[in-house]
Amino acid sequence: MTEKKLHKHGGKSSEAVLDAKRVLSSIKLVEGEVFMDSGCGDGFISRTASQIVGSKGKILAVDQYSPSLDVLRDKVKKEGIRNLEIIEADLTRKLPLEDEMVDLCLMANVLHGFYYNQELDQVIPELLRILKNGGRLAIVEFKKIEGTPGPPLSSRITAEDVNSALESRGFKSQEELEVGPYHYAVVLIKK
Repeated sequence: MTEKKLHKHGGKSSEAVLDAKRVLSSIKLVEGEVFMDSGCGDGFISRTASQIVGSKGKILAVDQYSPSLDVLRDKVKKEGIRNLEIIEADLTRKLPLEDEMVDLCLMANVLHGFYYNQELDQVIPELLRILKNGGRLAIVEFKKIEGTPGPPLSSRITAEDVNSALESRGFKSQEELEVGPYHYAVVLIKK
């Protein structure tokens, strides 16, 4: 008998309800950094990040859902983006990336799925591996508020849930931020 997953990874784009510039400014992405957008979907945040990090920085847009990555590939080509690498990979498996190469990793509307599927012990060690010492992990999730856009209320996680789950797995909470009417962010540092 196969185990039934509680959450299906790969949903709709959050672009209509999440301002990429506000998120990236709030989590303090700066020029020259290596930024990983984990579970990037159609890459609307990755594309905005590519402008911030500039030619000295690099964007790693990672997702396992090919149709979304195809949309991103098309936009990257049309927009002439040169500092963005698209990586089709499952975040619960070893990523095709070198150790300690990422300054800032973002998971926007992604962590709740791994949390409810009890996959954090597959995902988090890989993020720790690819993050530089002192590297940052930013988690953006829908607020747990009834009647707002996003996944069902039962699938949402609070900032307290995020901190508890990640502080016990090698991260130290740095700050909690409001990044939009429907979203919060938790920024953590690799211990």
